[in-house]
Amino acid sequence: MDPIFEEEQQHLTNTYEKLLHIEQDVRAQLDADLAEALEDKEDMFDEMTRDFAADIQLETLAELEAMNRIIESYNLSADINTEKLRRAQLLLKKPYFAKVRLQFPKGDEPKDIYIGAAGMTDEVRRHFIVDWRSPVAEVYYNQSNGATSYEANGRIIEVDLQLRRQFDLDQDKLHAYFDTTVAIEDPLLLASLSKRRTARLEAITTTIQKEQNRVIRHADVPVLLVQGIAGSGKTSVLLQRIAYLFYTERETLVPSDVFLLTPNPVFGHYIDNVLPDMGESNPQILTWDDLMERLGLSGRGITREESIELLDAIDEAIPDLVLEPNDFCDLRVEDERVIGASSIRASLDKFKSAQMGPHRCTLAMEDMKEKLEQRILRLSKDEEVQERVLDLSNEEQIRLFGQQIAPLDEEELVSCTKQWLQARYAPIEKAIEEGGWLRLDRIGMRILGKQTLDSVEWLYLKLALVGGGERHARYVMVDEVQDYTLTQLAVLARFFPNAHFLLLGDGNQAVHSGSATFSAIKDLFVRLRGSVDECSLMISYRSSPEITELFSKLLPEGERLEASSVQRPGTPPEIAECSSDEEYEKAILDAVVNAAGEESLTAIIANSRTRAKQLMRLLEGAPVQTVREDGALPKSGVVLLDVKLAKGLEFDHVIVPDVQEGAFPNEPLRRHRLYTAISRATQRVTLISNGPLSNLLR
Repeated sequence: MDPIFEEEQQHLTNTYEKLLHIEQDVRAQLDADLAEALEDKEDMFDEMTRDFAADIQLETLAELEAMNRIIESYNLSADINTEKLRRAQLLLKKPYFAKVRLQFPKGDEPKDIYIGAAGMTDEVRRHFIVDWRSPVAEVYYNQSNGATSYEANGRIIEVDLQLRRQFDLDQDKLHAYFDTTVAIEDPLLLASLSKRRTARLEAITTTIQKEQNRVIRHADVPVLLVQGIAGSGKTSVLLQRIAYLFYTERETLVPSDVFLLTPNPVFGHYIDNVLPDMGESNPQILTWDDLMERLGLSGRGITREESIELLDAIDEAIPDLVLEPNDFCDLRVEDERVIGASSIRASLDKFKSAQMGPHRCTLAMEDMKEKLEQRILRLSKDEEVQERVLDLSNEEQIRLFGQQIAPLDEEELVSCTKQWLQARYAPIEKAIEEGGWLRLDRIGMRILGKQTLDSVEWLYLKLALVGGGERHARYVMVDEVQDYTLTQLAVLARFFPNAHFLLLGDGNQAVHSGSATFSAIKDLFVRLRGSVDECSLMISYRSSPEITELFSKLLPEGERLEASSVQRPGTPPEIAECSSDEEYEKAILDAVVNAAGEESLTAIIANSRTRAKQLMRLLEGAPVQTVREDGALPKSGVVLLDVKLAKGLEFDHVIVPDVQEGAFPNEPLRRHRLYTAISRATQRVTLISNGPLSNLLR
């Protein structure tokens, strides 16, 4: 028996027992705290009810304050123990995945450090498992033995990495261990890559590679721009980066402060389990269309070929903008004019000394809100309005007040009427905050000399003139950034004015016309944020070497030489060059039937949505599922989708129809779509042409 294996198995057994004890102790502590809290609550309530018989005295207020402090202490203790229980349960599935042996300069003996998906301390607060995101764990991901260093609390700590060991284990059972130094020989990585893909993306915590680690642990900068080839783990790296930020800024960063823009809803379903599986909450995950829908702009669309100069023209016009009387509009509820256009104009004119823009409009909006509040106070004492409140049906009273009302005196009646007015005028307050008091289309058309404004132009004008956006956002992650226009990205930069951006993508997967190039994206954010850091990911972890070689032919020559795969050799691409419609249709049907009998997920990826519909008619009766934009991927079978919907996803087998010269000439957009479709495959790819094969593949 291998003595090292026995030693590591014994260590794992001991660690697992510790985790079990911690889980049991924390559960017991939570139960005890809950019972004690309920008992204290009953005792305090009994004591307090006696004091309420008379007027509340200062001592009663003091008791209330003491009660609140006790409740807060119970809540804090419960939060701490619940978090510890969550980490213990996470680690009981796999206590750790790696170990490093470090010799510290002033240390007597080398120190063994075990690295896991979360950190855990023992009864003397000693870390017997360290979190993969901790500073010391970086020496593991740097993947080179010998003299190295890591940064902790602003200090560089020099160490000698004597051992870098990986473990294949589950719960308290050790299957194997590997001592390794370089990524290409990473046994755990190769074992992970050999597994059949699942319907959802999985965390790569145990197999993060050196180039990926540089992105994940990159210094917090205003903008980080990452370009990587297909299958290089961009999305996985993005999610690990979010987890890393949650760890390093755990005292202040909350999920609602982080926004992740994904290419489509299917992709959102594909990734929504990754962070929870790492013990972290998901950020706000949305698409561009989701954002537009939230803002009520989904019907306007975008003009993908529009120039960034249009937005610059808005910025240039705002400071000297003179608003005309017809630029203002009444704010109404049903047929009631609540604040008239002339009154709104007076609010804005009140601050003429301020330059036109968000600051002046904010002052005017505060003045409008004050006018609204005064109106509510005045009307709450109006007898006719009070009668309307008293005439509300029982259902309306319960909906508004939570109960039926029976005011005992004038003061209560005024209070109820005021509450009703506040609910009635809530849309007015929202319209004030969102610039609904201005005819933004009229203003924008005058500035730009256009007949209509699309969603990008309208939103940018609103932000430049009135202000708004998600000012609390601290991080915005944009996946597949190459599919955005420069104007969309400029809007995002303005909508999230205080956020740091992580922009990831692959310029060779730009499947939309009018998309921004990476150089243009960099120039834009240098102008808007001052600086841009760049990283690249050139190793494919998704596709077999044969598939990687095939799609690499579609890369620019310089990138083609850098691209590589770490997968084991697989199946050569299958190419069917058909000479007739009948032969072509038979080839597709045969490919589908053969794929349907496999325990894997196959995708037929069409060049466009229109072509996908045509193929669905051709395959009527065949075992093929369509993927809806708001749906999720099945675990197995054959699915049909267009290349835009396939972006970011991966499949065991990809069938690409219509790879003939007529459908895929040597033109950038077509080349990008073909590259994207082929690179979705992990193990097999089948290319079917109806006529001569595209020269892009020869």
